[in-house]
Amino acid sequence: MFAHFDLLHGMAGLFVGLLVGLTGVGGGSLMTPILVLLFGVAPATAVGTDLLFAAVTKTAGSAIHGKRKTVDWHIMRRLAAGSVPAAIVTLILISNLGKLSQDSSKIMVTCLGVMLIITAVATLFQKQLAVFAKQHERLDDREARVPTVVLGALLGTFVTISSVGAGAIGVTALLMLYPALRVSKIVGTDIAHAVPLTLVAGFGHWIVGSVDLGLLASLLVGSLPGAVIGSLLSTRSPDHVLRPALAAVLVFSGIKLLSQ
Repeated sequence: MFAHFDLLHGMAGLFVGLLVGLTGVGGGSLMTPILVLLFGVAPATAVGTDLLFAAVTKTAGSAIHGKRKTVDWHIMRRLAAGSVPAAIVTLILISNLGKLSQDSSKIMVTCLGVMLIITAVATLFQKQLAVFAKQHERLDDREARVPTVVLGALLGTFVTISSVGAGAIGVTALLMLYPALRVSKIVGTDIAHAVPLTLVAGFGHWIVGSVDLGLLASLLVGSLPGAVIGSLLSTRSPDHVLRPALAAVLVFSGIKLLSQ
């Protein structure tokens, strides 16, 4: 696998890992459009490879959050109860579409473009939405159960199709559903939930033949040290500059994909 290491792919991984560490925005919203728009990777291969890429990186992040007790496993199980079955159903549909025509590729590109624009909005207005949620009537734990499972199902569907959504969108939605929960626990829960989701979706794409293991290795070699460096620099990073710039890049990438 490492015999096929590509320096440019490794540098892309380093860049994405650095931004993820600095901003906390999910790698899928950055990596997948880079692979499709800059490297010309087929959408299905970009999505499938990025999902396994996310599974590896999120497993490490989840372990750290677990040790720090910043994961609400109760909420995580609710999310997974919706996302894992939704991912499996979506994989079956993608597989069947792929046998018919290029419809599945077109659906992936369209979904990816839309999800990037939604992620940009969530990234830009995440703090304002969290404040808004805290100022309004909160759902109790029982009332939040069904919306959380539904959120998981939506994330499972869209993450499987586009590899985007488990990061900024998931965190923003959880902040609005559980405004009393500490942000660190929201982030930890979202990362922990992404592990089973991306593993199921990623292995599903691998089974149908839309994962490039050589590409995956190159991305991981760059992204893992990048994420560490970005995390160490995150307390010094100008968040008020980085987030609007990142949102602008996501909107541009989304529009570019939708226009293809």
